[in-house]
Amino acid sequence: MTDAHRRKLPIGIQTFTDIREGNYYYVDKTPHIERLVNQNKYYFLSRPRRFGKSLLLDTLHCLFEGRQALFEGLYIQDKWDWQQRYPVIRISFADGVMQGREGWRRSNTKAMPINTAPMANPST
Repeated sequence: MTDAHRRKLPIGIQTFTDIREGNYYYVDKTPHIERLVNQNKYYFLSRPRRFGKSLLLDTLHCLFEGRQALFEGLYIQDKWDWQQRYPVIRISFADGVMQGREGWRRSNTKAMPINTAPMANPST
């Protein structure tokens, strides 16, 4: 294999789109993702740093958005209803420790600005 055709290692890349479009190596985790989605249970992902949690969640995000081209050649390609789209809300806890209820409210306000207005006045 020539250097021009050799895939790169996705060191430090946490987005599924960048890995798939950038010709990086990718270990197909979509059989596990299909099982997670179809079991309809709650999951708590607890893994050490740098174990792929963010990449897994970004892969789910792309799947729920129906971005079929990114999944070409992967296990889930012919097992997913690509016409169906699902809303995705992403909340990151990477910015540090939240101090109490007010810290949580500020964090949610930044993460979900569309939902801020109804939450601001609970009497309406």
